[in-house]
Amino acid sequence: MCFAVGGFAYGLTEIIFRGYTHWTMVLLGGAVMVLLNLINQSKISLWMRCLLGATVITSLEYSVGMIVNVALGWNVWDYSDKFLNLKGQICPQFSLVWFFLCIPAYWVCEKIGEHFSSVRYSS
Repeated sequence: MCFAVGGFAYGLTEIIFRGYTHWTMVLLGGAVMVLLNLINQSKISLWMRCLLGATVITSLEYSVGMIVNVALGWNVWDYSDKFLNLKGQICPQFSLVWFFLCIPAYWVCEKIGEHFSSVRYSS
């Protein structure tokens, strides 16, 4: 369920802010949400989970970008015009956005977990 929610949310967010998305971003969003769910189950503070989440998201974005944008030449996104970008694939501005977006993402992960726990034990 986390994968589906993450993929949908990531794709929808891109459509709202950029006007379009790409199927690879839906897959990336799903993978990110699964990993955020795992991070959220740790006992570390919220701020450390956000830092770890932003690092994971930025790392995945860089990896996927190097494949789909650089190696395959699909040009899904290009941050070349952003300050301190790395090969046009990531930039600190979006890492900061990911940090703060982890807060609602972790809340959604908790709600999904609560829902499926109650469904499993209510039978």
